[in-house]
Amino acid sequence: MRNLKYNMSIVLSILLFVLVSCQEDDALIGEIIAPTNVTLTAEIIGIDDMNPNGDGSGFVNIKATASNVISYKFDFGDGLSEVSPSGEVMHRFSIVGVNKFTIVVNAIGTGGLSSSTSVEIEVFSSFDDPEVKQFLSGGSSRTWYLAASEVGHLGVGGTAEIAADAFWFPSFFAAQPFEKCGIEISDCLCDDELTFSLDNGQLTYQLNNNSGTFFNASHQDVIGEDAGEDACFPFDTSGTSIVSLAPTSFDWETVPDPDFRPRGTVMNFSNNAFMGYYVSSSSYEILEISDTELYVRTLDGKNPVLYWYHRFQTSPAEETFESVFNNLVWADEFDTNGAPDSTKWTYDLGAGGWGNQELQTYTNESKNVIIEDGVLKITAIAENGGYTSARLKSENLNEFTYGRVEVRAKLPSAQGTWPAIWMLGANFDVVGWPDCGEIDIMEQTGQDKTKTSGALHFPGNFAGNAITNEISNTSSTTEFHNYAVEWTTDVIKILVDDKVFLTYANTSETPFNLDFFMILNIAMGGTLGGTVDPGFTQDTMEIDYVRVYQ
Repeated sequence: MRNLKYNMSIVLSILLFVLVSCQEDDALIGEIIAPTNVTLTAEIIGIDDMNPNGDGSGFVNIKATASNVISYKFDFGDGLSEVSPSGEVMHRFSIVGVNKFTIVVNAIGTGGLSSSTSVEIEVFSSFDDPEVKQFLSGGSSRTWYLAASEVGHLGVGGTAEIAADAFWFPSFFAAQPFEKCGIEISDCLCDDELTFSLDNGQLTYQLNNNSGTFFNASHQDVIGEDAGEDACFPFDTSGTSIVSLAPTSFDWETVPDPDFRPRGTVMNFSNNAFMGYYVSSSSYEILEISDTELYVRTLDGKNPVLYWYHRFQTSPAEETFESVFNNLVWADEFDTNGAPDSTKWTYDLGAGGWGNQELQTYTNESKNVIIEDGVLKITAIAENGGYTSARLKSENLNEFTYGRVEVRAKLPSAQGTWPAIWMLGANFDVVGWPDCGEIDIMEQTGQDKTKTSGALHFPGNFAGNAITNEISNTSSTTEFHNYAVEWTTDVIKILVDDKVFLTYANTSETPFNLDFFMILNIAMGGTLGGTVDPGFTQDTMEIDYVRVYQ
């Protein structure tokens, strides 16, 4: 876990060095003075003759004052901390029983200079939820994973102030199954491992994000980034967090749905820990929990009118693909030797880079495209100081909306070859690209033949901003594999050998609700082909069949 306290100290130390070293800065900021006259008081709620350590709620009002102060940093002694410019906080101590805590306040002045003081208190807390501890930890240690196969594995809704009729569930957005997996900008969310451990009644938590954290777009400033959208970034989440439990402060009796009454227990994590998706919050209310399922929500740390919802389970989510399309409506099995069937395929011809700085000239000659022994062969050839190749398309011959397209192919292995199996909106000649939409079922770069990729291009998400992901495919050039897209009104899934690696939620607003046609080609060089092997002579993409199911 990144230690934000440590980072702040570094920043303040650097600032102090600059201030001491530059007299001009001294004049701008003023004299560097450590705070003085630091005082700290703590008022335990509910103290009376019968309850000398409080009423069991664990609430304590804490107040600090000082001269020449900018802000205050409180460490409560229970593993939690808080910054308060006003010097006033209310904190809930939730360790069950009567416990002593040393509260420390650091009063921070100009240039980062600070002064501190402390006070010891003895607080009674009667709240505990042993069943939650048992569920979370399994009694010792248990790891949780995003329930990616469930609707709403990530969701967002409003508070009562902006969603009065639906503030207890993700009414603004609920991710569809695997929607937040298999997409480059969010793929790291789905491999998170959240481990809870229980030792002598103390619950702890560790997040293994496998090097990447999915950051909400509004919270990327914590790492000095701004992707303009939710995105994954490297982020250190090592270390252990203390988990303190407290009762919810939300009045669920105000919710109009009498059947929705959540657990009512809140988890507070020390060290700014969080549950996978980063929204600057370390406090999560448990809505539902069992031995295998966990459903929580948290307030957005910068936009406290938003609740974020997360679903977890005790086993990694795996998508089992079952197509909804089983009626074969069109196919080419390439069983007849010679030129491709002219009732099914036509050609793009010529050179010109094709918008990607490509190097080839496309032909319809048999040396570049032919059917032999039940296989379509598209061959790129070095000749006359350049390259020739072929690009087949079904435009104006076979076009369709929705379905499953499956292409069985073996790819070229030479450096610089850029094979592609893809689809383009049939209104391309009217609206142009990217307005027509593009579905890349399979592409492979010229420099890495161990992977293949899929992509979706459309207005707002095209070229370098396309929705894309890649998958390991180490035998792509030596064995045939099935490359497919499952395309419905609600979702587009791209697969290799029935393994989904890219999922996109289709809507009525996208161009993916009209006819598309298919394209098969090998490009040379260009933006994905890259540098061509100087010794290149020729290489071939072999296609066993193309099938369309609806």
